Amino acid sequence: MGMPALSPSAFWTAEMVRALPEDGNRYECLDGELLVTPSPGNAHQFVVGAFYRAIFPYAEETGVGLVLVSPLEVELADGMIVQPDTFVFRDSASAAKGRIPGSDLLLVVEVLSKSTARRDRTIKRAFYARIGVHEYWIVDQAARRVERWRAAAEAELERGTLAWRPVGATRAHLIDLPALFDAIPEPYRTP
Repeated sequence: MGMPALSPSAFWTAEMVRALPEDGNRYECLDGELLVTPSPGNAHQFVVGAFYRAIFPYAEETGVGLVLVSPLEVELADGMIVQPDTFVFRDSASAAKGRIPGSDLLLVVEVLSKSTARRDRTIKRAFYARIGVHEYWIVDQAARRVERWRAAAEAELERGTLAWRPVGATRAHLIDLPALFDAIPEPYRTP
């Protein structure tokens, strides 16, 4: 089956995105705009996995939320679809039904790639801020840093220890970024 013609002027909905064929691409729908991203490469996925492994034990131990990774379609309460690389959300009745209110997304982590860098820093950053995501991290493996965005604040560039304390947590979680990046196997490190 061939790829259907994608109209750049169409107002995309969750239903329209779900009707697209399974072709290996990742599809997101933000404010009616269709975002198409090729399947990620190995280097990208090693970084996604590193952040998942860094966050999961803390989230499980403290009970602040659930941690998942893409590819996984996340339908927000307003019918938009996103596929964050790694994300933490509050468990709720809505989440159990497959729809997560933006304000229940405690953390969204996007790992930069050549095909997504501009979009992650502009369209997605503005979108996540508008829908009430508590924190948005843009991971730049090549620069070995995290661009950290929080509500109504300027970006913070984290290169050492990143202290994350989500809403409701009794203590902060410390992530040693140099150690995290060093643990990625050599062939999968972005120069």
